[in-house]
Amino acid sequence: MSDPRTREVPQLLAGLFDDAAVFPPGSLPIEEAVPAHVKHTRSAHAGLVGPFVLAAKDLDRLAEPTTGLPARSFDLSVTVPLPGVRDAIAAADRIPAVRLVALEVSVPDRTTAEEVVPALAEALGENDTATVYVEVPRDGRRDALLAELAGTPYLAKFRTGGVRPDLHPDEHELAATVLAAVRAHVAFKATAGLHHALRNTDPQTGFEQHGFLNLLVATGAALDGAGEAELVRLLADRDGERVARRAGALSPRVRELFRSFGTCSVAEPAAESAVLGLLPAAVVADLTEVSA
Repeated sequence: MSDPRTREVPQLLAGLFDDAAVFPPGSLPIEEAVPAHVKHTRSAHAGLVGPFVLAAKDLDRLAEPTTGLPARSFDLSVTVPLPGVRDAIAAADRIPAVRLVALEVSVPDRTTAEEVVPALAEALGENDTATVYVEVPRDGRRDALLAELAGTPYLAKFRTGGVRPDLHPDEHELAATVLAAVRAHVAFKATAGLHHALRNTDPQTGFEQHGFLNLLVATGAALDGAGEAELVRLLADRDGERVARRAGALSPRVRELFRSFGTCSVAEPAAESAVLGLLPAAVVADLTEVSA
């Protein structure tokens, strides 16, 4: 039976943190990342934790560290290029402990927006149990692809940072992207760069990094009809008390649109949420124990 304290996780943050510990900048070895993920999912803060995220090319390395776990108990999201979807599903299915809950599909440069949905449908066949996120290119295909995804079972994935400066959209680009998703009625997840709750400047790289609370607040504002200029302002806000207050007042429907984001640390964004007063005492205490 799960710890009843998991029910204390607020709806705003429930399942928000997909565990991407093996990806940069964390780059935790899979042999360490798997048991750490299992520990998170069995803790009092389990309600915060989404699936373990792994690249399709590394699936064969997952069998050994998940040996001994109950069948289909290890929730997995696989990042995979569009042409490799069918093979990734088959590879995940061969690992007894794995339950494939999501696919995060990247689109090749020469693939048009109109080709994506038919190609996905063909590759997936009868495999309709996993949530499919399509990484929306940061080019002229963005709005067309969102229009193609609208009304389908497929959701969007937006890149919000990375290990190079050019992988970081500024607040104007991200605001426009969120607005486009809201107007197309396409839910999304985010990937990379959301290392902290608030907008910040990374002291080591100098990169401007978006805050996951800022993105939640901006998404809520877009749902309420705010324009791009207002979203830009909300994404750039570094006042923790103000951002946390706005986040705490958000309607549950914001999470119907902004589903989750990949983070190389589950504990750090959760701990920052706790400092800002968005998590109850029992979860805060558990985070302290796990991080010790």
